[in-house]
Amino acid sequence: MPPTVRPAGDENRPSPDGVPLPWEGTNREDEVVVPPFRAEHVGSLLRPRRLKDAARGRDEGTVPQAEYEAILEEQIARAVRLQEEVGLEVITDGEFGRTSWFGFFFERLEGFSLRPSRFTFTDHTGRRYEWPTSYTVERIRRIAPIAVDEYRRVARLTDRTVKANLPAPSALHFFRGDGCRDPRVYPDLEEWWDDVVAVYRAEIADLAAAGCRYLQLDEVPLAMLCDPGIRDRLRAEGEDPDALVDRYVTITNRILADRPPGLTVAMHLCRGNFRSRWMASGGYDPIAERVFGGLAVDAFFLEYDSERAGDFRPLRHVPEAVGVVLGLVTTKRPDLEDPDELAARVEEASRFVPLDRLALSPQCGFASVAGGNPLTEDEERAKLALVVDVAERIWGS
Repeated sequence: MPPTVRPAGDENRPSPDGVPLPWEGTNREDEVVVPPFRAEHVGSLLRPRRLKDAARGRDEGTVPQAEYEAILEEQIARAVRLQEEVGLEVITDGEFGRTSWFGFFFERLEGFSLRPSRFTFTDHTGRRYEWPTSYTVERIRRIAPIAVDEYRRVARLTDRTVKANLPAPSALHFFRGDGCRDPRVYPDLEEWWDDVVAVYRAEIADLAAAGCRYLQLDEVPLAMLCDPGIRDRLRAEGEDPDALVDRYVTITNRILADRPPGLTVAMHLCRGNFRSRWMASGGYDPIAERVFGGLAVDAFFLEYDSERAGDFRPLRHVPEAVGVVLGLVTTKRPDLEDPDELAARVEEASRFVPLDRLALSPQCGFASVAGGNPLTEDEERAKLALVVDVAERIWGS
């Protein structure tokens, strides 16, 4: 087993609802380690060719479902070994059973179809790419748990901390705005939000009942609301970007209200990562005070792998009890970052958030969609190992 990494932010984090946290009343030698860890990763991993071929065959009817499931199980076990071998204490299933970070969620609910998103992805050449997003056509119904089976499968394969990922609820709204639903089905947008909140609360409760103690919400819309161009566009279309920020903070806090004791919740802020393409640019300043100070989460995973994310000054708005995981290692390119430069950037961030509340990770997953980013599995492994090595260098074992 690799050395246990002390969690970021544990010294100051308050007990939720008066429930003692695992380390309270214990000495450091017996400490129960809780996330976020010093060396983290966002969640998704590159799908191996064998798995992608099996998924394609299943969709085309040439691979039976049972055979696909066996290959999925085999490849998830392989992904778990990868994470353990590089020294990570947090384990995911790589999101191997999902079509994308977001699509899987509404695909497993009743009431949704696809419509064009009002936003596009951009690559390094400036070329834009359209994509479909969710659209509500019937009453929203959660007929079965969404991510619970994924959690259980991974938990059987490791004794380390398993992290579950869900898209933040804002994703169901922002990409089409108030046109996210058929007004004949939901004339009142507030009623639509009520049903969305109910789905999330039920899912979070079921995850906790299955044993999950670490949940990450993947949040793209709030990060997009940092972009001056997007903010100007929304105003031109009659929308108030600051009101949207406030709405998404409120909705997120509603889904987390009365969350089960002992469940750590982190939020990953991302400007889009579709095969290394992005949707937005801009530092966190426009949202920092309301998001960092207003959300009832235990940690933020923040994209900081390029100039598009701005500087570290907005971190001054992060409350004392909240950890910050710095996404300094990029998953968009195979080039390996310089360890000295990473350590220097962590030191720079510590001017705004104390070092004992910081941690390190890639800026995003390696495969937000099944196709993945243009890296090899060896390059992915090297990136994850780099995160662990630099974290141990900064914070020790």
